Amino acid sequence: MNQTNTKPQTPCVPPQRLSTTRLLGIGREPDPFDRIAGTSREICKIKALLNRIARSPASTVLISGESGTGKGLAARAIHEASERADGSFVSINCSALPPGLLESELFGHERGAFTDAKERKKGLVEAAKGGTLFLDELGEMDLGLQAKLLHFLDHKSFRRVGGCVDIQADVRVVAATNVDLMAAIADRRFRRDLYYRMAVLMVELPPLRERPEDIREIVSRLLRDFAEELNLSPRRVSPMGLRWLQAQPWPGNVRELKNTIERAVLLSPENPLCVEDLTLAPPAHDPIEARASDTFELPPEGVDLRTLERSLVAQALGRTGGNITHAGRLLGLSRDQVRYRIEKFSLRVHTSPDS
Repeated sequence: MNQTNTKPQTPCVPPQRLSTTRLLGIGREPDPFDRIAGTSREICKIKALLNRIARSPASTVLISGESGTGKGLAARAIHEASERADGSFVSINCSALPPGLLESELFGHERGAFTDAKERKKGLVEAAKGGTLFLDELGEMDLGLQAKLLHFLDHKSFRRVGGCVDIQADVRVVAATNVDLMAAIADRRFRRDLYYRMAVLMVELPPLRERPEDIREIVSRLLRDFAEELNLSPRRVSPMGLRWLQAQPWPGNVRELKNTIERAVLLSPENPLCVEDLTLAPPAHDPIEARASDTFELPPEGVDLRTLERSLVAQALGRTGGNITHAGRLLGLSRDQVRYRIEKFSLRVHTSPDS
């Protein structure tokens, strides 16, 4: 094979990632950006920008975009393409825990710092030393904790909850949000100084509706992955089905597309999958939104809210066979929020918490 031509064969491959081992055909770790499916102009520009961000020395990165656009995937790609790749990639959802517990999870706590602090615990910042800390849904963080995060970013040091010793930590912080932080600043829900500290390097991920030409590749990957995961024969989508997929608005972006393909694979035996298979839709209305619009009437004698919450979580887990993801859908909670309540109420789950 002629190795003299080192020109990239595709505009989606940043030239600086064509390492010697790749050019010589020697085995190496997969390119982290290959996980981001698509060859559209928009996604190629995003991959190139993410690559430049990964190789920069900046300690903070802010990723914005609608829900389901792959912000977590982009954050992990930044980590794996950076000089910190040998360090840990530690993530947490800022909306999944109440402020006090989130602070303890991030910065750790000393023994006796609060009622249940029976021993010293290191936080995620310490766990991410030399690596990357990913803060998902940063816009949901409590204002008080935002101030402590800003102090850490400015000084590279923090104190555990209940501690009096400054601890140094070299960590790159990558944060993601699907809310308009400038609007949150105007509403006094987000600190302006933290925004400018985090937004040293920014990237906004485009919604799927703005790059329908990428749907073919995304669907192909999803079908391959589901076939392997579910031990099924390979499937494909008919040309008409693909055109239908490309014409949809996908408000839930790639996550919604993934759910659509998974549902079709599980419920339809057809190959190729046609439009009818792809429209084996969930309920026409969102049960969570419907529940939110209902009014719960408080009994005259009142209720024990803790007992009620525990009962609802236990019922959801029982109804779904312990599947945390499905239980979360019934309750309108994320996986992390369900896990937190399992621990809070000491509930027994009869299947794996990752199910």
